[in-house]
Amino acid sequence: MTLAADKLHIGERLRDVTVALQPGRITAICGPNGAGKSTLLGALAGLIEPRSGAVTLDGMDIARLQRRDRARSIGYLPQDGETAWDISVDALVRLGRMPHGDRGDTQVAQALAAVDLGAFAGRPVSKLSGGEKARALLARVLVGEPQWILADEPLAALDLGHQLALLAQLRRSAAAGAGVVLVVHDLALAMNHADNVVVLDRGQLHVAGTPEIALAEKVIADVWQVRAHWLGEPGARALVAGR
Repeated sequence: MTLAADKLHIGERLRDVTVALQPGRITAICGPNGAGKSTLLGALAGLIEPRSGAVTLDGMDIARLQRRDRARSIGYLPQDGETAWDISVDALVRLGRMPHGDRGDTQVAQALAAVDLGAFAGRPVSKLSGGEKARALLARVLVGEPQWILADEPLAALDLGHQLALLAQLRRSAAAGAGVVLVVHDLALAMNHADNVVVLDRGQLHVAGTPEIALAEKVIADVWQVRAHWLGEPGARALVAGR
């Protein structure tokens, strides 16, 4: 089920952006601050209405989908997730089952285990650290078993171990057929863990393709204005600034 943006125009934030994202793959959206990354992700989730162009899911404009159908198909994790009430971690995650109309006890337990929060199920959200809260909010997305997982900088608040564990979980979701789209600032993480990369620059699509193409040294120089080079083998590369 392809998720695509066709000639998307959202004020000055995005201009004439066209991308087609495939299920079963991890796609990283990269670019400098203000490039339009979060705007594109919000539009793909159906939360930002474009001035022109469209976002389609398997060829259907997502604006025409019923809200419940869209919520079942697309799980969205914003950059700064907030909780309105100080509920338990278990109750927070269970909210992700609302589009399905069930408690989803098995799915809740699996989602908590996937983000290493099984022992925190009864803990109030207010007692979580920033990284623990970020993982709980991701579990709320995972528990809905969406066809598409869209997450805005989900790795930013996590330590290295939990970053790698989360990426492994997202890889398992992709292997099971879900499409995964992440806004990522760490170019090395995108290079080593994404199947495809979309690079935005000043609201426009600069390049989309494999990490080797989209994050080539020339692209980094053109878009980020940084001279850098890659070291290491595929899957374990490090980006070094300067020569």
